[in-house]
Amino acid sequence: MLTDPNFYAVAIPAVALVGLSKGGLGGALALIGVPLMAFAVPPMQAAAIFLPILLVMDAAALWSWRKYNSASTLTAMMPGALIGLGLGWATSSYVSADAMRLVLGGISVVFALRYFIDIWTARNSPAALPAPQRPLAGSIWGLLSGYGSFVAHAGGPPFQVYTLPLKLDPKTYTGASTRFFAILNAIKVIPYFALGELDATNLKLSIGLLPVALISTLIGAKLVHHLRPSLFYPLMYGMVLVAGGKLFYDGASGALGL
Repeated sequence: MLTDPNFYAVAIPAVALVGLSKGGLGGALALIGVPLMAFAVPPMQAAAIFLPILLVMDAAALWSWRKYNSASTLTAMMPGALIGLGLGWATSSYVSADAMRLVLGGISVVFALRYFIDIWTARNSPAALPAPQRPLAGSIWGLLSGYGSFVAHAGGPPFQVYTLPLKLDPKTYTGASTRFFAILNAIKVIPYFALGELDATNLKLSIGLLPVALISTLIGAKLVHHLRPSLFYPLMYGMVLVAGGKLFYDGASGALGL
């Protein structure tokens, strides 16, 4: 495996896509990464190989976005997210990941389509005001994000459902997103060790892919720094639409055995 060119032909693009996402270009790219690597290795092994890489990507992204954050957003979402991680660990053997993908994908597609429909119908109307922080809604979407991150590697869309209507400055949004998922990924190390997936072989593969991870994360962060809000938010909602569609398709395919 360590010298198999077919593995690296799939793994390098997969890691690069996730790196661009971690740099701030949205959750759709990250959702493509693990399924792409799963063409070369079993899905659980693909996820295990990605986890140490994600931790390094998180460190690079945290450094890139160290000056930007939305503490009120993290305060609203993190308690629910931690509960969601715990529920995911406790129920992972009972709840189908495909069922979770179907639910999250459907919610995300409806959410993103509503945004674009609102833009179409309100072209001559005043722009909608930013939504306020809502602790209850933040806890619910945070729980779904934490749960989805654990059972289906799909925590991004629920996070975006809550945060995008806040209309944060793109840099502030990305700084908060980076911190949120860095915390979740660090916590996920514990159950992965408990499951025995972080073995020597997978860790060696992770180390071999780290240069790709670091370079792509920094490129993603650089691109977001130069995006205007008028471009950033349509791009992000478009990413939610793509991500939700992929989640829904993957969930439906798995549930139907396709």
